[in-house]
Parts: sequence; C-alpha cells; structure tokens
Amino acid sequence: MITVIRCRDAKPGRGEPVNRNGFTLIELLIVSVIMGLVVSIAIQRFANSKQKTYLMTMKADLRNLVTAEVVYSTDSLRYTTVIGPGGLAYGVTTGNTGPAIALTRDGFTASMGNTNTSKTCSIFLGSTALPPATEEGVPACRRLRYSCLRAA
Repeated sequence: MITVIRCRDAKPGRGEPVNRNGFTLIELLIVSVIMGLVVSIAIQRFANSKQKTYLMTMKADLRNLVTAEVVYSTDSLRYTTVIGPGGLAYGVTTGNTGPAIALTRDGFTASMGNTNTSKTCSIFLGSTALPPATEEGVPACRRLRYSCLRAA
C-alpha cells in the first residue's frame, strides 16, 4: 500500500503529516487589526450618545423651568429669578449647571450648561429671544465649533 503525503503537510525530513491545531501569526494579527477598528468605531459612537444624553437632560430641565415659571406667574402675576423658598419649586438634574434666568419686558430668558460638555442650551418666553433658541418655549443648544481641527 502506497501513502501519498502532500508536501505542505509533511514535516521536513520525516515525511509525516503535520498536526495543525491553531492559527498562524498573520491570521491573529489580521483579526486583531479588524477588532481594533471595530472597537474604535464603537467608542466614538458611545461618546456621541453620551453627548446627546447631556443635551437632552439640559433641554428637559429648561422645559421644567418653563413649567415652574408659568405656575409661579399664575399665582403672583410675574416671573421670578429666585429658585427655592419664596421663588420657584425647581431642581436641576445632576451635572447640569444653572439655570441663569434673566427677566425681560414681557417674559424671561434662561440658559443652562452641563459639567460634562461645553455646550449650552437656552430657552425664552416672551418676545426677547436668547440665541440659540429662536422659538418661544422651545429649548435649543449651541453647537461646538472645532475651528482648530478644520482644514482651511
């Protein structure tokens, strides 16, 4: 009986088949590079979702501020900048700063930030807009500007 051994399966000098259990170094390197790319994309998406969460909490707090101001003005016929005893019954979400409230001729403006992002959000009631808010009672946030990263 004749046994045929392929050259690539034979050990040098012995003529016996090689037991190949495992991966080559090149295969492992290719898999590591692909996994690194996938992880870098996932981390970027996660960072963007955190940024959106901070913006959503600021917008929700500003909407709650409008509700508190309207309730206060219904009782006292004016808006206020006081939060706490003698003013608004209002609290902010952990991480949000402010709000900075300013009275206007026929309403108020308010802006708020978050300790985890440099973006700010604002809202207004009345006729005096506070950029970036352009629609009364609707909160809006400023976009970050990466002027140092943009190519000219």
